[in-house]
Amino acid sequence: MRSVIFKKLKEALVSVLPIVLIVLVLNFTPLVNMQLSELVAFLISAALLIVGIGLFNLGADLAMTPMGEHIGSGLTKTKSLALLLSVSFGMGLLITVAEPDLTVLANQVKDIMSSTALIVTVGVGVGIFLLLAVIKIVFRVQLSGMLMFSYAALFAMCSMLIINGGEALIPLAFDSGGVTTGPITVPFIMALGVGIASSIGGRNSGENSFGLIALCSVGPMLAVLLLGSLVDGQTLSFTPDYEQDISGAGIISTLLHTAGEVAMALGLIVLFFVILEIAILKLPKKKLVQIAVGIGYTFLGLVIFLSAVKLGFMPVGYKLGVQLAEKPVAIVIISFVIGMLVVLAEPAVHVLNRQVEQITEGTVSRRSMTVALCCGVGISICLSIIRIILDFNILYYLIPGYLISLGLSFFVPRMYTAIAFDSGGVASGPLTSTFILPLAVGACVALQGQEKILTDGFGVVAMVALAPLITIQLLGFRAVMTRRITKKLALKRILAADDEQIIDFM
Repeated sequence: MRSVIFKKLKEALVSVLPIVLIVLVLNFTPLVNMQLSELVAFLISAALLIVGIGLFNLGADLAMTPMGEHIGSGLTKTKSLALLLSVSFGMGLLITVAEPDLTVLANQVKDIMSSTALIVTVGVGVGIFLLLAVIKIVFRVQLSGMLMFSYAALFAMCSMLIINGGEALIPLAFDSGGVTTGPITVPFIMALGVGIASSIGGRNSGENSFGLIALCSVGPMLAVLLLGSLVDGQTLSFTPDYEQDISGAGIISTLLHTAGEVAMALGLIVLFFVILEIAILKLPKKKLVQIAVGIGYTFLGLVIFLSAVKLGFMPVGYKLGVQLAEKPVAIVIISFVIGMLVVLAEPAVHVLNRQVEQITEGTVSRRSMTVALCCGVGISICLSIIRIILDFNILYYLIPGYLISLGLSFFVPRMYTAIAFDSGGVASGPLTSTFILPLAVGACVALQGQEKILTDGFGVVAMVALAPLITIQLLGFRAVMTRRITKKLALKRILAADDEQIIDFM
């Protein structure tokens, strides 16, 4: 177990270290001026963040992924579609409530709407679309068709919201789709899909297991847009609250409050799983002990992670955004570098790269995947900062971006499309909502004022989640075209061969 913990801590260190180095380097330039107490708090928070992410990822491996697989395969064996769908909805709702990235986002916008209302709304959206994703696996429905219908409904809802004067919530809605598919939701939902697909079987069971994350990303967007239609968009105002309280009382208060929220969120999941275990699953005692230990690691990791984010990481990200905004050219360049390093440091990205290389039999290498994702995410954050500087609607990015993504799905194998849309949640990892989003909000406050935070400051997570949809499918398109050209050239050489060069052995 020690070696496993050490491995998880090492992965977390690699994830957090690039951001820490960037902050330290910037602090010694004229662009940024941080107080010593702020810098010390940031470094301590970074160390705690590493521990929290490491323990949380270990807990997810020991508990969340096995729970998803066992629930998926166990419910499928009951041959009750109604039971499978109802449990999928319930688990989608509860697993989203425990998502740390969503909690971070909800706490940042609590002045606009209740954080509980936002989390529950997003959870319902995930539950409904996880139910639809299970239907996709059971009845072998094509993912591209479901995505096109879903995004058509999504942009139709955006149009209605604009007409009703609630366009300020559109960036927040798209951000909610990016943060929902975070480190706790992704392993559980993917494991659930694998468990169902493997039990059902079929020639394309591996392909059918993909696409759940893609659909579950749409649900929160639609749900938040629907919630936004019930709110008077003209009265919405956002006041950023990223003040540091590193006093003893402040730290204890943050830890206790976070522990209570995490205990309630995980408690619902555990209670639901216990009911399923007694009624249906009946797993061996050894497996239950492993899951219990994993839940303990998950709880401890979440408490440390969320506390460290609130105490040190988010305030520094916000202050960097405010100070760097004084030099627009500098913040555009630095945001591109930060975007590249964030996705390069994300452990899940390396897992995705290996997966694509295996599926494509080396046609798309890990190196080309890494370069494409780094450039894609770097450009997406860079474009988000440019949008803040120029002050225009995020739909000018999102509508062409999703049209390109959905259009590419007609020209690449279905596996590429499923992996591309699933990987949006992989790219928008913990560092996006805890560091890059506050940085964008800080830049918006400095450049456009607080009244523009909702429309301009938010949306960066959505842009990060959009990048892999295009880059991975472009790589798939290149692989398909390369294969076709190679075949044509080989056939052309055969047809153009000189008959006299053929040796007759008869």
